[in-house]
Amino acid sequence: MLSGVLEYQFMRNAVAACFLASIVCGLIGVIVVERKLIMMSGGIAHTAYGGVGLGYLCGFEPMIGAVLFSVGAAFGIGSIKRRGGANTDVIIALLWSTGMALGTAFISFMDGYPPDMSSYLFGNILTVTKSDLIMMAVLTVVVCLTILIFFNDWKAFLFDDSFSSILGQKTVLLEYLLLVLVAMTVVVLIRVAGIILVIALLTAPAATASLLSDKFKTRMIIAIALGLFFCFAGLFISYSLGIASGATIIVFSVVCYSAVYLIRSTADKRSLKTPVR
Repeated sequence: MLSGVLEYQFMRNAVAACFLASIVCGLIGVIVVERKLIMMSGGIAHTAYGGVGLGYLCGFEPMIGAVLFSVGAAFGIGSIKRRGGANTDVIIALLWSTGMALGTAFISFMDGYPPDMSSYLFGNILTVTKSDLIMMAVLTVVVCLTILIFFNDWKAFLFDDSFSSILGQKTVLLEYLLLVLVAMTVVVLIRVAGIILVIALLTAPAATASLLSDKFKTRMIIAIALGLFFCFAGLFISYSLGIASGATIIVFSVVCYSAVYLIRSTADKRSLKTPVR
């Protein structure tokens, strides 16, 4: 059955997209969960819709527009975060909404409505093209190399950025670089899960891995493996049942996280009740 399915080019593209998406969501997702950057990641993801709309309006590749808007949002959100203040979340939410509004406005200026627009919003891994794969591969390589180069610096920065600053690390550079990597990861995941659902795919494997290990490197490895499992299982379930692939992957990943969480909670409660001898 598997070999028969892979005879189709769109399924081979989908499988390749699963591999690339799992790698980046495993690496960056662990950092996002550890640093509690989910709200910021959501702002970056939804801003990308403005770039997609601009790409359609101006006639260039929508994914390139998504990269430009996402990276721009990363720098903007990074600047807002460093300034701090009580209105930080409000401004991020406004950027979030503005990106979606701009995308909608750009699309409304067109004579017709792009037929595959919903795949950018909700994801459809079965529509991934060769050009999409090339861009996803390039961004994945950039993310992986950056994580590898700065791995030791990030371990200290993630767990105590004040101490990292005392050690002489360039924490400002690391923070902006992290947000740019989040932006690149979001673009890689857009074709798999869509702009609206991308945060769930970015966090579910990492959050599940955090229940299974406390070690930073081990959690990344587990998160990548879980990302592969979630994506492939969701892909073949959606293909077999004829339902939306992005939604299936997300629902499956959330169900798996919930199951692991319940098992872990039950095990912890039992260990607390066990009398010490």
